[in-house]
Amino acid sequence: MLELQHINKYYNPGTVNELCLFRDFNLTVNDKEFVSVVGSNGSGKTSMLNVICGSIDVDAGKILFNGEDFTRQKDFMRTRKIGRVYQDPAKGTCPSMTILENLSIADNKGKSFNLKRGLKKEKTDYYKELLHGLNLGLEDKLETKVGALSGGQRQTLALLMATMTPIELLILDEHTAALDPKTAEIVMELTDRIVKEKQVTTLMVTHNLRYAVEYGNRLLMMHQGNVIMDKKGDEKAAMKTDEILKVFNEISIECGN
Repeated sequence: MLELQHINKYYNPGTVNELCLFRDFNLTVNDKEFVSVVGSNGSGKTSMLNVICGSIDVDAGKILFNGEDFTRQKDFMRTRKIGRVYQDPAKGTCPSMTILENLSIADNKGKSFNLKRGLKKEKTDYYKELLHGLNLGLEDKLETKVGALSGGQRQTLALLMATMTPIELLILDEHTAALDPKTAEIVMELTDRIVKEKQVTTLMVTHNLRYAVEYGNRLLMMHQGNVIMDKKGDEKAAMKTDEILKVFNEISIECGN
């Protein structure tokens, strides 16, 4: 269970440029929930992910994960339990290294490398099997530099790498936004399959309202640092894209857009 309790975050406090990002923000995400998060630009979606992952420190409040206090824990420590896929495929992979080298590094996340060989040739067949499941032909390109792959191939590889080792929370930060429509569909289908197979608690920020409706078992809409819509279970399953779009339009009118 992920709990954000009474989170406060201000930028430039005490100045004329003071900006309140979150004021007494609270959120609970239960185990195995697949939560889609939508909202306009500046609503706090990605900032919430950064707070969870430790990229942004909070001014007050607590971040609890399965009862453990993560609030002051460094971001690199949180990666032992959290996997993250970014909007930019380049952020989840190392372009100058081969697919085999990238997978080997991901496979050793949270472990001590010590002074030993980083590449384990005996694991090549295992990596090929994982890549075969992507249906992109990458199992025959283990020695190819990741920088030579397409954006879609790199993003699917980043998704695979983020979930190779046992994790308790998967963070998807607009991970299909930079992809063409066909590739985005492939990545979303793979995402859904991995989440269901691994039964991992997942938070997915997306601007694609159809994806928010079709995938996951809970939907949140954020606005100005608050959750203004929270649908789950049967209520979420019955939602239509037009319903969310209507709320978006109402917010836009209220803000003078």
